[in-house]
Amino acid sequence: MSIPAQVRELKVWEKLMRKAEDFSRPEKHLRHIIRDKERFKHFSVKGGGIFFDFSRQRLDSSVMPLLFSLAEERNIKARFAAMMKGEKVNNTEKRAALHTASRSFSDKSLYLDGEDVLPEIKRIRQKIRLFSEKVRQGEIRGCSGKRFRHLVVIGIGGSYLGTQFVSRALNAYADREMQIHFLANVDIHNFACVASRIDPESTLWIIISKSYTTAETLANTRQAYAFMEQNGIDPAGHVITVTAKGSPGDDPANPVLASFHMFDFIGGRYSVTSAVGGVPLSLYLGYENFEHFLKGAEEMDLHTLQAPAGENLPMIAALIGIWNNNFLAYPAQGIIPYAEPLADLAAHVQQLYMESNGKSLTAQGEPVGVPTGTIIFGEPGTNAQHSFFQLAHQGRPFPIDFIGVIRPQYEQYGAQSKGVTNHQELWANLISQPEALAVGKEDTENPARSFSGNRPSSTILLEDLSPENVGRLLAFYEHRTVFEAFVWGINPFDQFGVELGKKLAAGVREEMAARNRDVSRSFENTDPISRFYLDSLFSGKITDY
Repeated sequence: MSIPAQVRELKVWEKLMRKAEDFSRPEKHLRHIIRDKERFKHFSVKGGGIFFDFSRQRLDSSVMPLLFSLAEERNIKARFAAMMKGEKVNNTEKRAALHTASRSFSDKSLYLDGEDVLPEIKRIRQKIRLFSEKVRQGEIRGCSGKRFRHLVVIGIGGSYLGTQFVSRALNAYADREMQIHFLANVDIHNFACVASRIDPESTLWIIISKSYTTAETLANTRQAYAFMEQNGIDPAGHVITVTAKGSPGDDPANPVLASFHMFDFIGGRYSVTSAVGGVPLSLYLGYENFEHFLKGAEEMDLHTLQAPAGENLPMIAALIGIWNNNFLAYPAQGIIPYAEPLADLAAHVQQLYMESNGKSLTAQGEPVGVPTGTIIFGEPGTNAQHSFFQLAHQGRPFPIDFIGVIRPQYEQYGAQSKGVTNHQELWANLISQPEALAVGKEDTENPARSFSGNRPSSTILLEDLSPENVGRLLAFYEHRTVFEAFVWGINPFDQFGVELGKKLAAGVREEMAARNRDVSRSFENTDPISRFYLDSLFSGKITDY
């Protein structure tokens, strides 16, 4: 599979650059191009259970064929298929990226290094089902005999962000007597907040770490063990682990209630459909709902694999992302779900996308030569409208994904204000905001009330927030991320950028540990800036310098 190392060397890239210049002309303003009565028909598509409207993006029928040609020249569809087949597309770590296998219900074999990986994946799913059902039915209880009513997930990054997003999105399906808490930040305030809200005797701690060596997760784990022991709780009866086979978290010398295995071929930010999400979500939502979530993700996987370019939702979204980033020079992307249950979607996609595509080198180790990745952020509508939409409408523009849900999870609340229900009021804003951003408004009497418009957006529509649709939405953003990476020629499955700061922190940690052992020790051997902060920390006040 021959792929040019430099995407900007392609002739189609040059054509797109010239085409982007055309969109600075007044007649290419969105207020003009969206007047075409056929616009919506030709710039929207439905597939994989999701409707995607990109009619308000700054592109036209001359741009899309060039973007599809770019996708073809970069072989992104073939590379996606290779990923799903188990080829080692994570070349820097010499690994496959088989997160799609974690939600496969196919009877076909899937070989990696000569071994079919699906039987083990299905065995772990069955283990999750049996364990979660026993806990939820009260067959497995805490040491004092109390039923488990609190779940505390200890993990950071991909070990919790996806799970937190899904647990909040599907909270309406949760066991009303079960609460889930997330202990990610090493900041002691996070631990103290969780500790103040749980009953130690009815708490099940879920420690998620592939290597079981992550500093923040180990620190929180030790706090949890100390907390249990202070409350007379035997950790062996209140802790389960999700970790790599043979890691310190999978050591018989340190007994736990249960241990579930992770795989090298599934990266953390792509792992919510594996045991990483499967264990806590099955305990919180019930295994049946977790399985429906998996099947929704699988449907989007198959759509992405099989749909032609012009009907392929993640591919179209990725190509529009490339267009907005590299040709229209937008540095950021907003994700605005008009659905409160999706409040944590932006945080999950932020890590998924920025950790995957925040790269400066190709997979072959050469400079990419063009900007990669964008800044991802977002909040639910209508809250966002009263937060940063001033910038969206009149300040520096950025593309937005609006997400709408036709049927809310709670339909029993129908009080009206100004003649409409809350859900209808939400939709009034969902319909109006993309239009206002695109068209704008001129006010000659009061220029401060003028809006330039020409600000692009897409709208993603779900029929409801069922487990299946949340799975589809999750997989949509995963595949969109991977497709953009394949266009640039970067590896979206490693994350070496997180390492340098952590290595430097190790040296500072050693200085702190030495001071803890010897209170008379000074920090004179450290650099002046670090010494100021260390002196301030250990003195309990801002020191002089």
